Amino acid sequence: MTQQPLLRRIVIVGGGSAGWMTAAALSSLLDPKEVTITLVESDAIGTVGVGEATIPDILAFNRMLGVNEAEFMAATQATFKLGIEFVDWGRRGDSYIHPFGQHGVDMQGIDFHQYWLRSRADGDRHPIEAYSQCAVAAKAGRFALPDPNPRSVLSHVRYAYHFDATLYAKFLRRYAEARGVRRVEGIVRNVRLRPEDGFIEGIDLGDERVIEGDFFFDCTGFRALLAGETLGVGFVDWSHWLPCDRALAVPSEHLGPPAPYTRSTAKTAGWQWRIPTQRRVGNGHIYSSAFMGDDVATATLLERVEGKPLADPRQIRFRAGCREAFWTRNCIAIGLAAGFLEPLESTSIYLIQEGISRFISLFPRAAIPDILRTEYNRHMRTEFEQVRDFIILHYCATERDDSDFWNYCRTMPVPDTLTHKIELFRETGRVFRYNEELFARPSWVAVMLGQRIMPETCDPIVATLPAADIARSLGSMRSAMAAAAEQMPTHERFIAGYCPAAA
Repeated sequence: MTQQPLLRRIVIVGGGSAGWMTAAALSSLLDPKEVTITLVESDAIGTVGVGEATIPDILAFNRMLGVNEAEFMAATQATFKLGIEFVDWGRRGDSYIHPFGQHGVDMQGIDFHQYWLRSRADGDRHPIEAYSQCAVAAKAGRFALPDPNPRSVLSHVRYAYHFDATLYAKFLRRYAEARGVRRVEGIVRNVRLRPEDGFIEGIDLGDERVIEGDFFFDCTGFRALLAGETLGVGFVDWSHWLPCDRALAVPSEHLGPPAPYTRSTAKTAGWQWRIPTQRRVGNGHIYSSAFMGDDVATATLLERVEGKPLADPRQIRFRAGCREAFWTRNCIAIGLAAGFLEPLESTSIYLIQEGISRFISLFPRAAIPDILRTEYNRHMRTEFEQVRDFIILHYCATERDDSDFWNYCRTMPVPDTLTHKIELFRETGRVFRYNEELFARPSWVAVMLGQRIMPETCDPIVATLPAADIARSLGSMRSAMAAAAEQMPTHERFIAGYCPAAA
């Protein structure tokens, strides 16, 4: 077997969360004596920094890096997150929680929510989130780490983080530089391509410095300097399904203890987020400029900010969609350069993480086979499309008719893949997970039920079981979870003892 030479020089263009996550992950696995990693960024170019909320998959990324959780949280002023509260999405006045982890306990090989549907048909009106340990704890403002004992109800706790995205990038920069990553300050003025095959061979910084490389990561944000501007990779526009194209972000002071969940409140032409970190609250308003002007959007944001604003609102313009290809020649687009899906379900950091992890799993030698690019692009396109469908669900599964925006969302044609999932659940109460998709059954169940997609029937086997037995089992689960949440420390007290941010 003939061993081909390794990639020797990896260049990451752009910093922020995408660039430094890429640098940190690669530096944790590669020997700096064998492979050099250079990151080029400029302090003169700002970062978007919208994604401050995450999902539980980030724990796997941190474990891969080997970072201490408490140190990471203190450095990034992080709090814990048990799920997302959605307000006014199905109807004005509605509220539900999409929790991390499962609902209840599956019994006899049948999904728990089928028992909940049967109990509801028998007159029980407890919401399904009453059977989620994460949702019960979140509403009580409490938190505890998962219990490793599988018989404990606390073993069902799953969590993620809220953190300051700027501090996260700085944390990862320290990590990466300690492992040999070289940071170069500079602005890219020109990208050099090899004439024989169009591969990138180097970047000019405009001051006679040239950074050469064998492989490049485009982390230049919406500009997509390498993938889009230089290599000409097209963009797939999904704005007909996701019409929001503006975001306003503003930090504010805390008015009380930080809640262990994110809040998303539907507005007239979009939605508003609330993300509490240890030192401040991140607020934002995502909206469609076709249905709301910037001044009205700003006023809408500021009237619902609960604490004193700490800065003026900052506007970000975007377009929902992704690149036609994520890996082209010897360049991979990561983060906003790869695509953008609004952070309604906190997936921005996850899609960065997945782009890095998939590259590592396919890590090539210097001669890059086409099949690796094909596999990478297939996987990443599937990831983006599956997350896209889940976000569209929140918009199309609504009964709101109080604005032109919601009338559009309620009646717009949606992807066939999403239509199938909705119809299958509405008629049978069944949900299946395809192609290792990110959001598993409990997530789809939480959002569809929360937005009033109620199945017409429950599982026929469950329908034959004695009502009293089902009621007793569900009552026992509900009581156990409520009691466990009551024994947890408050979220604020847990953070104070575990990972307080430095003064």
